[in-house]
Amino acid sequence: MHRLSAEHSDATIESLPLDAPGEVPWWPEERRRVTLHQILVHMCVETAQHLGHADILRELIDGSAGKGPGDLNLSQRTTEEWADHRARIEAAARQAVG
Repeated sequence: MHRLSAEHSDATIESLPLDAPGEVPWWPEERRRVTLHQILVHMCVETAQHLGHADILRELIDGSAGKGPGDLNLSQRTTEEWADHRARIEAAARQAVG
């Protein structure tokens, strides 16, 4: 079923312009008329969100974070540095509230 859906999606993207109109009938009336561009952006966001959820579960299961040691997307802060960082943010937030 996935292959059929992927082939249909690929054919749609290849054959239609980004401003091609469409409709998502199960969305609220005020949002259901869309363009191909809007749907592609929506799918990117949905995919990123759900992949993020899957990554969180994997981290909970195997105890690792990121893509492994040396992952440049992960902070290299120590526990103490994180505590200082959080304290600075909290102090700024409290000051902003008054």
